[in-house]
Amino acid sequence: MHFVAACQPSGPASEPSWTFAFVEGELLVPEGDLAAFQPIGPLPGSSDTACRHYLGSLSSLDCWAVALAEVPTGWRRLPLRAAMMSMDPALGALAGRAAQVIEWDRTHRFCGVCGTPTGIQAGERARTCPACGHTAYPRLSPAIMALVWRPGELLLGRSPNFTPGRYSALAGFVEAGESLEECLHREVLEEVGVTVTDLHYYGSQSWPFPHSLMVAFTARWTGGEIVPQPGEIEDARWFPLDALPDIPPRFSISGHLILDTIARLREGA
Repeated sequence: MHFVAACQPSGPASEPSWTFAFVEGELLVPEGDLAAFQPIGPLPGSSDTACRHYLGSLSSLDCWAVALAEVPTGWRRLPLRAAMMSMDPALGALAGRAAQVIEWDRTHRFCGVCGTPTGIQAGERARTCPACGHTAYPRLSPAIMALVWRPGELLLGRSPNFTPGRYSALAGFVEAGESLEECLHREVLEEVGVTVTDLHYYGSQSWPFPHSLMVAFTARWTGGEIVPQPGEIEDARWFPLDALPDIPPRFSISGHLILDTIARLREGA
């Protein structure tokens, strides 16, 4: 399925269309099998343009993000993460995009400078203040992910809020004035007390919890003993490639990063 992003339709709205509707931050899915999530006609209450946002087109069908006050008959609420893990990847990514647009709209109804009610800016994804002209775009918080390795081993850590027993690559938000590379060196040193080199970009993923852009790297260990950062890292250690703990699934970029790096290390790359 091919998606083309846009903030307004280029012609008459398609019928049916893909509708990503939310009630209190949870995605609405059909009752019963999630495979029943298909293009549909308008949901009750979704025609209000104040809570309806155009996302673009998926395989020539329009896509909409909608905020509703209550769950319509025949639908049920599902936490976004659970829904994304169960949906087709293209639909899951769109659900994440829709959630971020809805949350941006909800949190920018009033100007952050003067408090005046804002309005939708025509032609772009923005809300503008009619009094002072301040414009608010959807928030995006870049974060780096660093998978540290040395021959035959990966350095993995776990946050206190992880699923019990699960370990993953290190990660942290980019601070103002930092490059991605500077952030990586700082976060790795802060979180586990080691130094790295040979940074290699792996890939990125939009992560709508709530509005992150994960940018993943691998990095080779150069020195230092592991010292977990209090309050941030519950445990961190070196794991042999053939004796890994529970790691994230490929649903997240961390799962892809770890499994693909293992394959490359085994190949001697």
